Amino acid sequence: MTNMLSTISFAHPYCLLLLLLLVPCFLWRFLLKRRTEATLVMASTEAFRRREQTLRTALIHAPFLLRMLTLALVIVVLARPQTKHALSEKETEGINIMMVMDISVSMLTPDLQPNRLEAAKQVAYEFIQNRPNDNIGLTLFGGEAFTQCPMTTDHASLLSMFRSVSCSLQQQGIISDGTAIGMGITNAVARLAQDSIGSKVIILLTDGANNAGDISPLMAAEIAKKSNVRVYTIAVGTDGVVNQPVAVLPDGSYYYQKVKADMDTGTLQEIARMTGGLFYHAQTKGKLRDIYNDIDKLEKTKLRVKNFDKRYEAYQPFALAAFVSLLLEMLLRTTLLRRIP
Repeated sequence: MTNMLSTISFAHPYCLLLLLLLVPCFLWRFLLKRRTEATLVMASTEAFRRREQTLRTALIHAPFLLRMLTLALVIVVLARPQTKHALSEKETEGINIMMVMDISVSMLTPDLQPNRLEAAKQVAYEFIQNRPNDNIGLTLFGGEAFTQCPMTTDHASLLSMFRSVSCSLQQQGIISDGTAIGMGITNAVARLAQDSIGSKVIILLTDGANNAGDISPLMAAEIAKKSNVRVYTIAVGTDGVVNQPVAVLPDGSYYYQKVKADMDTGTLQEIARMTGGLFYHAQTKGKLRDIYNDIDKLEKTKLRVKNFDKRYEAYQPFALAAFVSLLLEMLLRTTLLRRIP
């Protein structure tokens, strides 16, 4: 019990000042009320002293005390008690990684089973699980880029966000059409720049050529180079003609058409060269797994990691105790300590 109470904090601690209102209630009950109640003058109270004390006389103040307890517990609930743990900081072996993934509709091409996006996600899961000490984040891009998950060592949360990655944002028009490789790299560099300690790496996976965004891939590579960020580029998908989704039918299925792959491997190679990374081409799921295994052998450096434990609401036991206290008071007032009008 002591350990539990030591981890309790309050979201609204100023509400606890309301507990001071209970003091005048006690003063009125035990000091002032006696002066205002009707009294009977008797010559002697000796006969009453020898009278045995009953359960009713022993519990005469119980309803009042239970009501005060109920009010005190309600005030504690209003203060929103929460569980918390101290901030911990440790040094560990690892690197800072931003995974940058293309979610344009072409990633649904089924040349990698079940499609390019799902194959990339499955292999990325394994990569993340094999690097428990790394700060890893996720940037997604289509015609524009955004951070799906900032860098974290809480890989359970990261994997949970990873599972929700799909091409639906572009299909539904929430993000614009196209492939903004430069914007994806720039977004990831901005995230990595927030941590000045340790190696900084971007793993960029795409199946297309840059055709959207305000920043070109090579300009983004120059920004990454100045920020000491290595970019590993992965072109995913087979060369030549592929069966690619080009439209969504009314029933929600896709209409596929034979089109020529438009990936720009030359630009991806140049990005990797400029930043000190490597270029890979994954035409099968097995090759993609080998690529991630190769990247897994990157040099590890010391990272200072801060762990913040989540806070959870802890008002439920206090609310339950308040309810039980109120119930007991009502029970006593209507049964054993019921007053005759």
